[in-house]
Amino acid sequence: MVDARALGDNPGDSEAVDTDAIVRSAKSMRDIDETRQAKAKTCLIVDDSRVIRKVSSKIATSLGYSVIEAQDGEEALARCKKSMPDLVLTDWQMPEMDGIDFVSALRAIPTPHRPTVVFCTSKGTAKDVHEGIRAGADDYIVKPFEEAMLREKLEKLGAR
Repeated sequence: MVDARALGDNPGDSEAVDTDAIVRSAKSMRDIDETRQAKAKTCLIVDDSRVIRKVSSKIATSLGYSVIEAQDGEEALARCKKSMPDLVLTDWQMPEMDGIDFVSALRAIPTPHRPTVVFCTSKGTAKDVHEGIRAGADDYIVKPFEEAMLREKLEKLGAR
């Protein structure tokens, strides 16, 4: 404990300052903040449409995700190699690398953390859905979709 009067910092202030208690409290608050940041869930949204990325981002953010965006499969794969997200929402038809190739490559990355993958695409035949799931997706939603539909799908998956 330091007496502030002895330091001459606060003339007229007769309170002694318990620096040890203040340091402990500050460290505790810092640890809580770091834990919250470490537990922040991330969602990677992969779509060549800025509008779809914006709508999906709004929904994911409302579910507590920190959002990362990519315009195609190559960019998305590079982001996943840097830091694996908790959730991936991906289109199928994109330039550079399509969604099927991206999801297949994503699933080939050795990682202790397997992200949830949802295709959000206009390809909606039964054959397309089977192909998407075979590539490694956990679920599938056909565009155009309502916000409530995507939210329900993510909540059903556990919005991990």
